[in-house]
Amino acid sequence: MSAAANIAPARRKTAEGRVACRDWDAIGADLNASGCAVINGLLTADECADIAALYPHDEHFRSHVHMARHGFGKGEYKYFRYPLPELIGELRTALYARVVTFANDWNARMSLAMRYPSEHADYLKLCRQAGQTRPTPLLLQYVPGDYNCLHQDLYGELAFPLQVTVLLSAPGRDFTGGEFVLTEQRPRMQSRVEVVALEHGDAVLFAVHNRPVQSKNGVYRVNLRHGVSRLRSGRRHTLGIIFHDAK
Repeated sequence: MSAAANIAPARRKTAEGRVACRDWDAIGADLNASGCAVINGLLTADECADIAALYPHDEHFRSHVHMARHGFGKGEYKYFRYPLPELIGELRTALYARVVTFANDWNARMSLAMRYPSEHADYLKLCRQAGQTRPTPLLLQYVPGDYNCLHQDLYGELAFPLQVTVLLSAPGRDFTGGEFVLTEQRPRMQSRVEVVALEHGDAVLFAVHNRPVQSKNGVYRVNLRHGVSRLRSGRRHTLGIIFHDAK
């Protein structure tokens, strides 16, 4: 039996159900206020362990990236291949259906023409038409001294403006350090930094690239990047759920 088979659907709440029960008004308010929102306890401890256990099994992945070789930081990650593990694929679909409203609202406020379809499958069709056919959900692994430089996950012409990261390891027990960091570059102002505290199984929904900010003179656009601070001890795994595919 493969490691993926251990993510047993019989003992878990459906992805759609666990996503639907969240307070999406509160999540949207946090997102608009700071460019990110924490979704507490999106995965159980057992689900976190099952997903992290996939890392050594290369049959689940299309590529393996060592960050230092590309100047991305220090650490490594692997992109899943299609078909995605069932739980990950279901979460990607269910989360998209909720956050697409925020994405379309942001584009309207920033006077961007793009409007995203309500179903993720229809958005992936647009990605394929643009030549973006490679899956982007990924599993990241950090050991002491590893970090992830500030960056944006843009893989082609189409880039959905929101993405999700889920912490699969327990802070304090499995690792220390390794905080999720979000920076916001504001016009004619110094950059703002947000350090997002996550617990085991928590997810953070955040802006990929730009977001609108309301000022007394109207709406302006800010540029965001995200990364991970240096891991002090232990081992840290995270799941990244990106909604657009890559060229």
